Amino acid sequence: MIEHVLSKKNMRIAYQQVLRNKGSAGVDGMRVHELYAYASTHRENVCANILQGHYLPQAILGVSIPKGNGKTRLLGIPTVVDRWLQQSVAQVIMPLFETEFKAHSYGFRPNKNAHQCVQQSQSYIHEGYQHIVDIDLKNFFDEVDHGILLSLLYRKVQCTATLRLIRKWLRAPILIDGVLTKRRKGVPQGSPLSPLLSNIMLHELDKHMEQEGLRYVRYADDFSIYCRRNHEARKTGNAIFLFLKNKLRLPINREKSGIRKPVHFEILGYRFTPVFEKGAKGKYQLIVSDKGWKRLKENLKSLTRKTAPQSLKVRVSKLKEVQRGWLNYYRMANVHDKIREVDGWIRNRLRYCIWHDWKKRERRRKNLIRLGVPYKQAAGWSRTRKGGWAVAQSPILTTTITLARLAKRGYESMLGYYLKTFPEKNRKVFLLFNEPPYT
Repeated sequence: MIEHVLSKKNMRIAYQQVLRNKGSAGVDGMRVHELYAYASTHRENVCANILQGHYLPQAILGVSIPKGNGKTRLLGIPTVVDRWLQQSVAQVIMPLFETEFKAHSYGFRPNKNAHQCVQQSQSYIHEGYQHIVDIDLKNFFDEVDHGILLSLLYRKVQCTATLRLIRKWLRAPILIDGVLTKRRKGVPQGSPLSPLLSNIMLHELDKHMEQEGLRYVRYADDFSIYCRRNHEARKTGNAIFLFLKNKLRLPINREKSGIRKPVHFEILGYRFTPVFEKGAKGKYQLIVSDKGWKRLKENLKSLTRKTAPQSLKVRVSKLKEVQRGWLNYYRMANVHDKIREVDGWIRNRLRYCIWHDWKKRERRRKNLIRLGVPYKQAAGWSRTRKGGWAVAQSPILTTTITLARLAKRGYESMLGYYLKTFPEKNRKVFLLFNEPPYT
């Protein structure tokens, strides 16, 4: 197997994938675009060291990133060279395990995605399985037992050199705030191998749940089980807790785990709300979770901060990227009403940025006149003592910096993109041209 891992074709494909993934530099400071020159010069030497068992991976760079609940998550960033080699190994061993992975495992797999996971969850709920065992694994990527994981790998990967290489990556120390720390458990979240290794570990959980005849969905370490009755859910939850504790040695976050009804349940950023229509008893539609809305507004707020030194064109371009990515992910949810509100808020933020960029009184007066404001009115507003946010929402800017004028500068409303991209969502009460022309 190691010869296949180190073949020129496989390593070339791995290099292209690492290049597409981009990512930050590791502890050695090497950037992704520098990998080609390094690989061209040192590939033969690296392969020889791996075959002889002398290759030693460099330390992992530990970086803390904020989570939605105010806490942080530790990411482990291997060096670019190690990411290249890990991708080479992942490409070879993934097909061996992919054929055995279960249908209701949706995370980091070809032709599987989060939308399928959410739709399957909704399907179970509509079938009457409305007592949901919601289990949260506590710091899963930091708690994976290396011994159990390597034994699971050995069932399919019986190549000593490949297993030795994977073990070295698992044991590589992590550099956190300048201090090297030994690692005796956990899979570094941020490496090309970590998604596959997490699926290999939790495949044992999938097999156990299928043997018990349970209805479940799993996306990486997020999983939930669906039962008809509350006592069944409690019995199932206790059994799964013992399996995770005794067989896989994975701890559970008791505070975040429990039995949920659909209205109190969240899955991958989606929530469920009842459908109040005749003949729709027991049916639920998808809505965006509070965290999803909060994350969107935080991103939009940072892009439209008036003190950020950016031109309007750059702001609008970045806004489009964030808005389209968010809408494409939450396209299954009912978001019409709220994105209309968000659109109005964004436009006022852009007007605030424009007003702030004009800065001096004379410039503000001339620009208002160019936009069609009478001379006296423009002179008066240019000297106003009102704050910028108040001016942005006042008629003087909403009737001059209109939606049509913003559109000429590249702006596109979220609702406009939503209805254009997903025409099946177009309801007559949510037509874009029903908006007042000045907003």
